[in-house]
Amino acid sequence: MATALVTLVAVTGASTRNPGAHMAVAEDGTSVGSFSGGCVEAAVIAEALDVIGSGRPRETRYGAGSPYLDIRLPCGGGIDLLFSPVTDAAVVSDIFDRVARREPLTLTIDSEDSSIHCDRLTVPVSAVEQSGSRFQVHHIPAARLDILGHGPSVESLARLATSYGIECAVLSPDPAVFAAVADLAIRSDRLKTPQPTPLLDPDPWTACIFYFHDHDWEAALMQQALASPAFYVGAMGSRKTHAEREKRLADIGTPASDVARMVAPIGLIPSTRDPATLALSTLAQVVESYHGHFGFRA
Repeated sequence: MATALVTLVAVTGASTRNPGAHMAVAEDGTSVGSFSGGCVEAAVIAEALDVIGSGRPRETRYGAGSPYLDIRLPCGGGIDLLFSPVTDAAVVSDIFDRVARREPLTLTIDSEDSSIHCDRLTVPVSAVEQSGSRFQVHHIPAARLDILGHGPSVESLARLATSYGIECAVLSPDPAVFAAVADLAIRSDRLKTPQPTPLLDPDPWTACIFYFHDHDWEAALMQQALASPAFYVGAMGSRKTHAEREKRLADIGTPASDVARMVAPIGLIPSTRDPATLALSTLAQVVESYHGHFGFRA
């Protein structure tokens, strides 16, 4: 089925979406993605169908400064969209493969050329970079959680993260945890010892969460997580607990610079005790941290 990729390449004033956001529109009028709360989507679909028919890319503005006087954005801003007919199905497969491998990527699209290119991401300046008629749109992998621990807090965070749309994995020595998350489409692995494990292999877009009540399970696994490229490593417990944790980490040779990047006590809500609130507090802090690290793609 013929499709068009629609890309938000620039924003003037306020907008509900950031540059780099996409919609995909098929020739039967179905679509995925959005750019507003519903004010422009019908017009975008109509324009995308016209682009599919013509086979030529097109750049169009909606909102402030647009020739479409009857289409306005509630925020009062303007958005520039590039409509690209998808003429090569192989590039779509390439994009999906890279996303599945959690590989940062750059899409190169052009307002004068219908070809779409996908390459590994280099060091970007912003989410969308323009040179003449050519646009480079940069994407990094979505945030992911590695949740280590036991008790109901693990289940609460796994459920909340899954409902929010964040991929997560659970590593635990507690059989009750596996039973509690069995209905979730997530990876869960048993920790047999409190030693470093190949099961814990975070990439730069992964947050490692430690929810252990038995702190004998923490030190070696925390040392492993802190030495990894994970953008966030956090643990629950009081300030006194964390001071003792820092000593244990130092005793097993964890560099002070690694210990210093541990977030503890975890979460945005202080002194949280019940599992549901702890999960909400943790997830909010992880999302905030992800946006802080990778802000222009938030």
